[in-house]
Amino acid sequence: MLEYAWMIPVFPFVAFLLISLLPKRTLSWEDGAGYAIGGAAGALVLSVLVIGDVLAGNTMVGDGPKFNWLVIANIEVTFGIWVDQLTAVMLLVVAVVGTLVVIYSGGYMHEEGAGRRRYYAEIMLFISVMYGLVISDNYLQMFIFWELVGLCSYLLIGFWYEKPSAASAAKRAFIVTRVGDIMFMAGIIILFKYVGALDFAHLFGEEGVAAVPNDMMILATALIFGGAIGKSAQFPLHEWLPDAMEGPTTVSALIHAATMVKAGVYLTARSYPLLVQAPETLLFVAAIGGVTALIAATVALVATDIKRVLAYSTISQLGYMTLALGAGGYLVVYADTAGGYSAALFHLMNHAFFKALLFLCAGSVIHAVGTNDMRLMGGLGKKMRITSLTMLVGAIAIAGVPPFSGFWSKDEVLAAVYSAGEFDSLFFLLWAMGIATAFMTAFYMFRMWFMTFAGEPRSDYHAHESPKLMTVPLMILAVLAMSSGFALFVGDGFGYFAGESVAELFGGHHHESAADILAHIFGDPLTYVSLILATMGILLAYKIYYLPGFDRSVFARGVAGKLQRALENRWYISQFYDDFAVKVVYALSLVADAFDRYVIDGMVNGFAFLGARSGGLLRRAQSGNVQRYAVIIVVGLCLLLIFMLYVAPGGRW
Repeated sequence: MLEYAWMIPVFPFVAFLLISLLPKRTLSWEDGAGYAIGGAAGALVLSVLVIGDVLAGNTMVGDGPKFNWLVIANIEVTFGIWVDQLTAVMLLVVAVVGTLVVIYSGGYMHEEGAGRRRYYAEIMLFISVMYGLVISDNYLQMFIFWELVGLCSYLLIGFWYEKPSAASAAKRAFIVTRVGDIMFMAGIIILFKYVGALDFAHLFGEEGVAAVPNDMMILATALIFGGAIGKSAQFPLHEWLPDAMEGPTTVSALIHAATMVKAGVYLTARSYPLLVQAPETLLFVAAIGGVTALIAATVALVATDIKRVLAYSTISQLGYMTLALGAGGYLVVYADTAGGYSAALFHLMNHAFFKALLFLCAGSVIHAVGTNDMRLMGGLGKKMRITSLTMLVGAIAIAGVPPFSGFWSKDEVLAAVYSAGEFDSLFFLLWAMGIATAFMTAFYMFRMWFMTFAGEPRSDYHAHESPKLMTVPLMILAVLAMSSGFALFVGDGFGYFAGESVAELFGGHHHESAADILAHIFGDPLTYVSLILATMGILLAYKIYYLPGFDRSVFARGVAGKLQRALENRWYISQFYDDFAVKVVYALSLVADAFDRYVIDGMVNGFAFLGARSGGLLRRAQSGNVQRYAVIIVVGLCLLLIFMLYVAPGGRW
């Protein structure tokens, strides 16, 4: 089935065309929901068949079907497909989460009215271009789909464009991610300059790697990772993602779990054959991941908007993945093991399931009570049992409690980071940041759950459980959040499977039995450090937000109050960007405007003025008086004769 992988993006794209172009009266159920579910399900079925082929040991790397897109002189730009273990993991994530989100949308968007058709069209295009990005076999093709992913996210974040906050959030997301995209483009231009090609088969081969000087390889890989910083909302380009919550919650689930923000992690993993040639870049990748994980987790501690809690959680967990990829590169280079790389992909897969679950549960809550503010919720566990239980599963999974999925992948991430400390002591500091993040993750997730579902209602609402069209996807995702971690033990194990994508970089790797993996995990004292801290985070949230009698006003006084205000203001990073935009960018824009008006336009207008004045003077000479014309001609001839005889070189005197 690998040669038919190119058809995976076709199913949702055809659905996009049908929903967009068919007359309204011919559209079936809920203004195109049926076409959307059909397109997503078709892509899911074909993705599963392709994944089955990859699980059987088949790949298509550099030898898949291609077609020429452009031929310029001796340069051929081709489009093709690249299917390996990394592709299979991403296909699984996009297919499963995308399909469940579209099914859930049938209930969530029921009352949207006129906007439903536009919503289903845009979400189908979003899923289609993400599939196209995943199966691309060259950086140019990937960049085209990369930009289309950004376009779709802009349209969906600003879906309720009549709201100024939604329109502003869409523009902010689009502009900030463009910063990363420019860096990505600059990186691939450097590679093309030295290699003369952008397809992975050439770039990742020995000749392609050898053609790029070491300093240029460091610069190119750092710039390519810059694209991931923007798209995956890593520090310092992370502030657009919490504001992106202005779109429908289903869009948030898709962006955070399966599409846009995962694209940056995928780009970093796909570029591994280049990254391992530049350890300096790998250290930079790891540092950005560790800082992002910690900073985002601290802000989530005080957020009161349920979707913003999950947004900062996503940023933090993406930081984990980025940290694992940076540490994993060091392990590939110095220890000949793909442990960190496979840990990052494992966490990417598990995170997709439990984060999609958490966002869709949040959507179910918002659908029921009509607000995002957790301070106005409470007591929903009695009225929304399915939503509360499935969201509890998601909270336990992301907190890293065994045997739920997040425990297995988070432990693998932290173990890889600690192992990389043998080769650079900075990784020990990054591991400590990861451990602190684990504690905060457990605390803020259970803070969110207790504030939403426990206790008594804190406002007057008439909540009820969501319809089955919404609760069934929640139950499916809850099962995946509980069980996907066991992929570590199925067959050869997830780590072995994912590591095959980069096995040629270090001469292969060894399979571990389930017993060996369990002994490695539970025989490591560091495992219990993260477990104890996660447990402490849950218990602290239980004491503060569930048990009566705790005075939370203590957090508003003294040093704690100043720290809380800093966290509520997102460490003032967003304010810094706003001030920078107003005081620097806007000021430069005024200077540029003045230069354009008074220098550029002034020169043009000045020449026009001179032309008009000189034309006016010449116009006066055109009087129609023949005698005057004759005098002018005679005088002119005399002057010309005098010039030629006496002034011009070679004249008579």
